Amino acid sequence: MYSIILCGGSGTRLWPLSRKNFPKQFLKLYNEYSLLQETFLRVQKIMPTENIFLVTNEENYFNVFNQIKDIHPKIKESQIIIEPASLNTAPAIALGVKYLVEKIKIDNNESVIFLPADHYISKPEIFVQIVKDAMKKVGDHIGTIGITPLAPETGFGYIKKGKKEDGYFLVDAFVEKPNKEIAQQYLQSGQYVWNSGMYIFNAQTFAQQLEKHAPKLFAAFEKDYADFVEDFKQLEIESIDTSISEKSKDVVVFEGDFGWSDIGSFDALADVLTAKDALQERHILIDSKNVFVHSSTNRLITTIGVQDLVVVENNDCILIHKRGRSEDVKKVVNYLKENNYKEIQHNVEVQRPWGKYEVLIEDPGHKVKKITVYPNSSLSLQSHARRSEHWVVVKGTAQVVNGENTLTLHEGESTFIPATFKHRLSNPGEINLEIIEVQTGDYLEEDDIVHYEDDYGR
Repeated sequence: MYSIILCGGSGTRLWPLSRKNFPKQFLKLYNEYSLLQETFLRVQKIMPTENIFLVTNEENYFNVFNQIKDIHPKIKESQIIIEPASLNTAPAIALGVKYLVEKIKIDNNESVIFLPADHYISKPEIFVQIVKDAMKKVGDHIGTIGITPLAPETGFGYIKKGKKEDGYFLVDAFVEKPNKEIAQQYLQSGQYVWNSGMYIFNAQTFAQQLEKHAPKLFAAFEKDYADFVEDFKQLEIESIDTSISEKSKDVVVFEGDFGWSDIGSFDALADVLTAKDALQERHILIDSKNVFVHSSTNRLITTIGVQDLVVVENNDCILIHKRGRSEDVKKVVNYLKENNYKEIQHNVEVQRPWGKYEVLIEDPGHKVKKITVYPNSSLSLQSHARRSEHWVVVKGTAQVVNGENTLTLHEGESTFIPATFKHRLSNPGEINLEIIEVQTGDYLEEDDIVHYEDDYGR
């Protein structure tokens, strides 16, 4: 058994928490793990860790690698597959299958499960058992996991169940998101399940289905891996649903109820956190009803005399909307895009191959960052033309190149780096190094940098 976790998405339905450089799958919404980390930990209960692979784009590579490394330090770079462009699930899955067959040399009849990286599951033990059973029974079918509907939900696609076989149902039809009245009919009939977007099949079945239903993608898929990657950006944007599963007569669905949510909106997140009784203590609601408050910084937030609201606070933005209008967040996102707001692109926490940094203060003339460097990692040897930097070590040990000098700094010690001086920060220790960096100058953007030496080829 093998798995591929699809984690290249850049959705903004959870803006301002989710940004282009730090989308939903990397958020820690209800415990100490991100949605991606939760997905990886669930799959570890199904198969050996070395059989788990991840597909992402270049922009999110270090988000993926760093987060998985945090929970599984032995993760190999070869387990992360980089797609040259984000073209939806069909090309991403084709790339993953091609990689497993040609690079990992898996058997063409080996079952592979494809999972979105950003789903919530409250009953993982039930999920694990359903997946194990499905991977044994899927055979030469295209298998999918369907969720037993609990309400007339209009935000999900549906699957109509057909004849029941050994542990699964033949699929009669895939149905797009219905209106409330039709969703109620689906719920009452008992013939429909929610489409979770999880798929199980083997490489041979996938190739046969591509040839039959998606000939353009199949023509690219037939090439060797290097040529497939080279031509990847010319592929069409298409989902696995529209390219194969909605057309195929060989799809089966394994039904389950394991507390699933795609957390596609703040209303959905409110339902999850309310069910978990995980509302944060530092939110004080005075004479307020049906108000959901979420703060990524655990900042004290209070409301008085309001009702039916969602309040979301991030380091640099606040969103307030009426309960039930989560879908309209996309209107805010579109406005920010059209007017070139930087808050649509960047989160204040940015992942890098050597660690991460978080912007604490940003004003004209000065910027303050918290920088974390992983053990045995180094930033590039670099210089800046228009800014000076002052580094203060708050945790761990730093090895610093500052002009002609090499220093070792411990907690509470600091160094000042004038503009134009070559400098480098390294962590020679066994724990994360944390420093506070204070930048001063007339230009503080990230493009004021010259790399002289870099472990990551930048």
